Amino acid sequence: MADLPAALRAAVPGLTVLDDPDVMDAYRRDQAPGLPAGRPAAVVMPEDTAQVAAAVATAAAHGAPIVVRGAGSGLAGAANAVDGCLILSTQRMNRILAVDPAERLATVQPGVINADLRQAVAAQGLFYPPDPGSYEMCTVGGNAATNAGGMCCVKYGVTGDYVRGLEAVLADGSVLRTGRRTVKGVAGYDLTHLLVGSEGTLAVITELTLALRPAPMQPRTIIGQFATTAAAGAAVTEVLASAADPSILEIIDATTLRAIEAWQPLGVEADTAAMVIAQSDSARQDEDLRLIEAAFHEATEVIVADDAAESEMLMQARRLAYPALERLGATLLDDVAVPLPELVALIEGVEAIAAGHGMTVGIFGHAGDGNMHPTVVYPHGDAEAEKLAFTVFDEIVALALRLGGTVTGEHGVGLLKRSWLDRELDETARRTQRAVKAALDPAGLLNPGKAIA
Repeated sequence: MADLPAALRAAVPGLTVLDDPDVMDAYRRDQAPGLPAGRPAAVVMPEDTAQVAAAVATAAAHGAPIVVRGAGSGLAGAANAVDGCLILSTQRMNRILAVDPAERLATVQPGVINADLRQAVAAQGLFYPPDPGSYEMCTVGGNAATNAGGMCCVKYGVTGDYVRGLEAVLADGSVLRTGRRTVKGVAGYDLTHLLVGSEGTLAVITELTLALRPAPMQPRTIIGQFATTAAAGAAVTEVLASAADPSILEIIDATTLRAIEAWQPLGVEADTAAMVIAQSDSARQDEDLRLIEAAFHEATEVIVADDAAESEMLMQARRLAYPALERLGATLLDDVAVPLPELVALIEGVEAIAAGHGMTVGIFGHAGDGNMHPTVVYPHGDAEAEKLAFTVFDEIVALALRLGGTVTGEHGVGLLKRSWLDRELDETARRTQRAVKAALDPAGLLNPGKAIA
């Protein structure tokens, strides 16, 4: 692939092409530790769909694999390079092309930062709900590629629920437009949601049409501290069974709470087994908080925020969860999801796995939809400990499957869980997925070795 950079420069005037090995090194991998990453032949930074199409066609003519990279904030190795590939960075495709308050739609390029979009539409009294934990740095294109979620999922759903249409470049360089601007539309196959969550293995997303909502009320927060995980799980169940409409419903285990307290003390009681955090942003906020507080009847302590400032203060426990665990060492963080009745079994099972291996594992996440983030902590630079961390994580994923869950709720499969996808899907499902891949990418050039079973 030595001639690929020259071919790209000749084929796509004005395209930024990087081929210095030291510069390209920064584009080789995402945030997942311990996963292989190859050496790219070139990195390109297109600014529009035409440049993407020409770059993809040129790479295809040279038989070069194509790996799309957003902000590199992924946690499953989906953006990791393969040897001789073209890394296609969307960081310069960062324009909000239009916001239509009447239709409640935004049209954006894939490199737009999630937080920037949320801020831009908020200025017009609108709300873009998907809020991954990395929303201040991750891109909406990357969010769509993994069908990312976030803390608001319990009420508002995931990224795919807001993708009305896409523009994408196929493996041969042709441009595909999917979906529509209308609220309803069932003409033909739903190619939009085929591409959402496909992790760059079927097409390169170059433009998104996103649905927006009216801005909600300023949220208020309530937290409950529980002496047992079972009591916390029962509270979550009662909240969801009530008439309350929480916009956030999160849970944090004891290991994570201890890490937070050791770093930035919040006054969490030492014997707390789990904390549940809820918010309401609805017009019936007072009633929501009353119902949630009633559901927290087994809590050892309940705190209800009186205003926005106190609400933000109470949310600090959740925002500090991962940074607090990071302070303890290297981390292997990803996600699994289980049916809601199995949430307590998952948390207690993770605690048992950690104890069995003498490892530190914190678990926190989205109690409202059963999507949790087990985080294995191990010493920096310790190869044997890293190997054990992957063993522990495999046992956690196996536990989630035994509980009727899935290997990933929002982070994607990437490299980290590709072998587990074979175990979750039956042979008919795997065969169908391979057929779809072959139809759209017959040469297997788009993000090879990732995601597809």
